[in-house]
Amino acid sequence: MSTPQNSGSTTTVIQQAVNENTDKRDVAGFLKRQLQQSLAFGTLVVLVIFFSIASPSFFTFSNIASVLLSTAVIGILALGTTFVIITGGIDLSIGTGMALCAVMTGVFITNMGLPIVVGVIGGILTGVLMGLVNGVNITFLRLPPFIATLAMMMIAGGLALVISGVAPIYFSTSAPDFKRIALGVIIPGIPNAVLITAVLAILGYVVLNKTLLGRYTYAIGSNEEAARLSGVNTRRWTILIYMFAGAFTGIAGVVIASRLDSAQPQIGMGYELQAIAAVIIGGTSLLGGRGSILGTVIGALIMSVLVNGLRIMSIQTEWQNIVVGIVVLLAVFFDSLRNRQRT
Repeated sequence: MSTPQNSGSTTTVIQQAVNENTDKRDVAGFLKRQLQQSLAFGTLVVLVIFFSIASPSFFTFSNIASVLLSTAVIGILALGTTFVIITGGIDLSIGTGMALCAVMTGVFITNMGLPIVVGVIGGILTGVLMGLVNGVNITFLRLPPFIATLAMMMIAGGLALVISGVAPIYFSTSAPDFKRIALGVIIPGIPNAVLITAVLAILGYVVLNKTLLGRYTYAIGSNEEAARLSGVNTRRWTILIYMFAGAFTGIAGVVIASRLDSAQPQIGMGYELQAIAAVIIGGTSLLGGRGSILGTVIGALIMSVLVNGLRIMSIQTEWQNIVVGIVVLLAVFFDSLRNRQRT
């Protein structure tokens, strides 16, 4: 007769423990998060000053607009990846997945002759479907996120090549207005792709901080077992998180296709590393449970400024890759240090 009461009491205690742990973590970690974001922002300022001194052509309106435009794709991918990494997961499929979403957008608009709106929705839903598959593989098949998304990375890359026939799909003839999605201008001097990124950043912030999806994202990343015992359907919410991140991958695919006015089946290689690096540089922990949208935006800007500055200085591509690789290594190293301090 007392079993239901004991069960309810246990659940209440667990819920209180989770809430108390969350509150303590929020209070104790608030200053650290602010310091991390301040350091990231300071790094961004230092990079801008350095490249401005090194090359007079860096700090010009046209080049800054170019930096913001290049930040759009990396930033959109990074925003979705932030949710995944906060859960303690990883998504290696966002680069080739973005290419597949771009190709599917091209198939819908150019090959099938569908309206632009339908093609865009189809491209985004392709990303959502990829997120669904990733989430199911991770939650029901119990595959490690690294393996599940690595497999999806290979599958998406192969599908992009097969569906496109290993050739770009152009929009200039079938849908000349398609490029206005990324390159059109609503606010003078600011490409639409930048506005899309800003809107998605605001959306990501609201979802992460003001909704159940965001609350459970942190809960799963902090302690998935405690979240499950407190009544959270962690499988369902994990799948929804990967689907939500997949929508960002789909949007990035549409934006990059619009920017290039073509769907390039091989365009996505390497984007996943830059997006993940942007998330880690922004202060999101690879172990999960901690991260912010603002930090991710700053991290994406750092990556774009770094790559753009190296190109402006005429640094060879192979050396650019080395520098970016070192930045990723340092970001992971400092994240490891932060996690050791927490324990």
